[in-house]
Amino acid sequence: MPLLLCRVDDRLIHGQVVIGWGGALRADLVVLADDEIFAHPWEQEIYRMAMPSGMEAEFASGEVAARRLAEWAEGSARVILLTGNIETMAALARARPDLISAINLGGIHHGPGRIERLRYVYLSTDEVNALQSLAREGVVITAQDLPAARPVPLGELAA
Repeated sequence: MPLLLCRVDDRLIHGQVVIGWGGALRADLVVLADDEIFAHPWEQEIYRMAMPSGMEAEFASGEVAARRLAEWAEGSARVILLTGNIETMAALARARPDLISAINLGGIHHGPGRIERLRYVYLSTDEVNALQSLAREGVVITAQDLPAARPVPLGELAA
């Protein structure tokens, strides 16, 4: 089954992801590709506690996730792929452009050099450029906090 959602959200596993998106998409598995969380099993346990019954969490480094994308996409589980930053998701999309054709920007919050693009998406010029590069390679990029909200195309965020 193809990946249901490839989302960048710096809050990682939380209610909007597991209840909002996971419920609407009937996801079985959230794969969190994050080098820091992958290196700390005790943090993984904290995130596992946020998972509702019937939904699992799996953790991978960016490198491991790139190697396992086909396994998740071809398996029977309904998978949400989640990263905490654009850089990791971009690397995964470039590693497997056949599997990641769309990226959802969820919560990307204020940080150094970032400006508000939407109330829940702050991006730096470098991040916008990286996303535009992916878009030129054929990846559809939208911002959407919840499934019922209107997807905002990258062009509106970059303006």
